[in-house]
Amino acid sequence: MAVDPRNTSRRCPECGHIAKENRLTQEKFHCVSCGHQAHADKVGALNVLRAGLVRRNAPPA
Repeated sequence: MAVDPRNTSRRCPECGHIAKENRLTQEKFHCVSCGHQAHADKVGALNVLRAGLVRRNAPPA
């Protein structure tokens, strides 16, 4: 299943805040809103997974 990858590496998995500044480097994620820190690839993967789960459970259009 395909999901829209836009902002998946910029969205905080803890609070949902999206900002370019959340992505400090290629590897480092640090949310400017809540302070959550993690590896940027892990953040992106988690957000893609969540988007897929939401899409899978969505009622048909």
